[in-house]
Amino acid sequence: MNGYFFTGFPGFICQELVRELLLTRKDVKAVFLLVLPTQKNISMPIIQTYQQQFPETMFHLIEGDITQPNLMMSMEDQSLVQKETNYVYHLAAIYDLAVKKEIAHQVNVNGTIQVLKWLKSLPNLTRFIYFSTAYVAGKREGKIRETELIHQASFKNHYEETKYLAELLVDREKENLPVTIIRPGIVKGHSQTGETSKFDGPYLMLNFLHSLRFFPLIPHLGRGEAEFNVVPIDYIVKSTCYLTHSDLAQGKTLHLTNPEPITIREAYTVLMEKFLKKAPKGSIPLPVARTFLRVPSARKWLKVEREALDYFTWKGSFDCSEARRILNDADIHCPSFHITADMMVKYYNEHKYDHMKHIHIS
Repeated sequence: MNGYFFTGFPGFICQELVRELLLTRKDVKAVFLLVLPTQKNISMPIIQTYQQQFPETMFHLIEGDITQPNLMMSMEDQSLVQKETNYVYHLAAIYDLAVKKEIAHQVNVNGTIQVLKWLKSLPNLTRFIYFSTAYVAGKREGKIRETELIHQASFKNHYEETKYLAELLVDREKENLPVTIIRPGIVKGHSQTGETSKFDGPYLMLNFLHSLRFFPLIPHLGRGEAEFNVVPIDYIVKSTCYLTHSDLAQGKTLHLTNPEPITIREAYTVLMEKFLKKAPKGSIPLPVARTFLRVPSARKWLKVEREALDYFTWKGSFDCSEARRILNDADIHCPSFHITADMMVKYYNEHKYDHMKHIHIS
């Protein structure tokens, strides 16, 4: 029987990963969930749901902070975790494309430094799963392989840069720790239910279309030739659960990206057809769109971050052959965007007026 420790609760990926592990593994003895004190109240009902559904597993909600030594856990919690933990998942991070540099560095880089120091105190560590992002590639172009990390290209935002710096730190520990680095693409809701916790990433397109729904003609944004690498949450968590316990994944960095990505233009066309029953007409040059989105009231009306436009011209493509090679044995495959778009739009339609689902746009 094993103990599993998670940072990043009650984030969407973390919640879904815990649930998937409990549904598919019979060896989950204890689950330790590190939460900021401010997140404790919203985490408790989720834990209670887990406890009712999985009474054989012990659940421990632990207050802490990844940016502090020993993750700011109490001595009592630290002692219990050290004794019982075999698997650690580090998901806590700032994912906002518009995040300020100092905040991103404190959480994404300094937080990872503290987690790596703390891991050395675990005598029974079997695997450390670190959640990075495929976009540590920054402004690199062309084919980007799982074995590649270090580069001299710059970054589109502080999120990418700080996740890159953090992954460098984790990568250096592969000789000392049983590490698997996961690099997801752009995560969206469940492929079969559409469920998601936040309308960010690909949902910004739907926000844009919703704001312009009464316009007789809705244009494309730029040429839209960039790769749009979107992966549903269920593919991410199923893959991660399998990779956690695969000897082939130890010491590896793996792209959980869509092996058959589409372009931004294709995705925009598909979503507009399913959401508004219209086809795009014409195109707005990206410089014009960027200028418009410099105005705070325009960003808030459209519910779109200006930084998202930087991905419309990026010419990179993710190779995920190593991940595919391992996951093929488990028959885990990423569904195409076209197949999952219906549920994505349906869920958005059902919750588009729920303010809790929308990210804050400043």
